[in-house]
Amino acid sequence: MFEITRLLNAVRVGDRKAAADLLPLVYDELRKLAAVRIAQEPSGHTLHATELVHEAYLRLVGEQQFDGRGHFFAAAAEAMRRILVDHARTKHAEKRGSKWNRVELADWHNVAQPPEQILAINDALDRLAATEPDKAKLVTMRFFGGATMPEAADALGVSLRTAERWWLFARSWLYTELLEAN
Repeated sequence: MFEITRLLNAVRVGDRKAAADLLPLVYDELRKLAAVRIAQEPSGHTLHATELVHEAYLRLVGEQQFDGRGHFFAAAAEAMRRILVDHARTKHAEKRGSKWNRVELADWHNVAQPPEQILAINDALDRLAATEPDKAKLVTMRFFGGATMPEAADALGVSLRTAERWWLFARSWLYTELLEAN
């Protein structure tokens, strides 16, 4: 773990070799996050886990500075969210009028969502981020990044109990938002 933080610091100051050395150290974990997320997408999804990892990594290394391992993986979850949302928008533009599948909010991360639902969740998450940015980050890490509650709490620098309270609040808030939008 210390090696990842050291390489992230080197990347921050512009060391291109560090960026190349970083990928093998974080690739497996990013691949696991992406595989979980892609497995939850509808069948016939055209984006593969490897493509998601590579796109997220390119966005991360070129654009941001990180305060450590937790910050890096939180940013990776956010990058994957944005990539999947962009992909869903493209699919939605191709398939207007698709049917919604009713899914309980508690089961989000266990079910494949059509592009319209991903877009609705993303829009609601953006509204949540306007007033509760930490809670929105938690949802992003859990829903789009596949993080467990302890992993998300650690990355956000809060206790597990605080993360659990945030999760309860965010789920309720998003559930209400999605019901009103539907």
